[in-house]
Amino acid sequence: MLLGPNGAGKSTSVFALAKTVPYSGVIELNGKNIQDYKNTEYAQKIGFLSQKNLVAYDFSVAEIVSMGRYAHAEGMFKTLSNEDKSKVEEALEACGLQDLKDRSVQELSGGEVQRTFLAQVLAQDPEVLVLDEPTNNLDLVYQSQIFDLLKKWISAKDGTIISVVHDLALARFYGTSAVLLNNGKVASSGNVEEVLSDKNLNEVYKMDVKAYFKKLYTNF
Repeated sequence: MLLGPNGAGKSTSVFALAKTVPYSGVIELNGKNIQDYKNTEYAQKIGFLSQKNLVAYDFSVAEIVSMGRYAHAEGMFKTLSNEDKSKVEEALEACGLQDLKDRSVQELSGGEVQRTFLAQVLAQDPEVLVLDEPTNNLDLVYQSQIFDLLKKWISAKDGTIISVVHDLALARFYGTSAVLLNNGKVASSGNVEEVLSDKNLNEVYKMDVKAYFKKLYTNF
């Protein structure tokens, strides 16, 4: 879990991993500079899900999810193999999109759109998922669905997820490890419970975080 106040560097960090922003220093994957990977090779290892996905095109859900397999497809015109099609079906089923696969993405709710692009990344079948606030602006039901899906993915694939999370409660409940950022620097890293200590949170957020949460949820 990548955590921290606004402007701490959370999204910049994941965009650097996605190779979509300039940065200084070196990022390595399996001992190799990520800039030395070909785009298709890197896409087989890293799957990136943005918090905002443009849907200005009239593609079906299945077509969008199928795009996740292009990194694996061969040839100039890149046709999908039976294995590719199987991965697409698995991703559609995992994200509960079987009944929507022929629908235009422009007809979907916000939660359905986010699940569609999550399915696209799952179909990509990477080693690591990099997520920028995957449940941003989603209601509680969809938040739960998305994170439960991600837990199943980790268990089934023995994979790794790096996720920016704004909600500290979600991070504590679902996270195993965490990095707490502040002003572009690492304030704390390690086990999620240790990172999200009262001392660390109060120093970074400049407030009594536990007291705030107790006050916020008093009536629940």
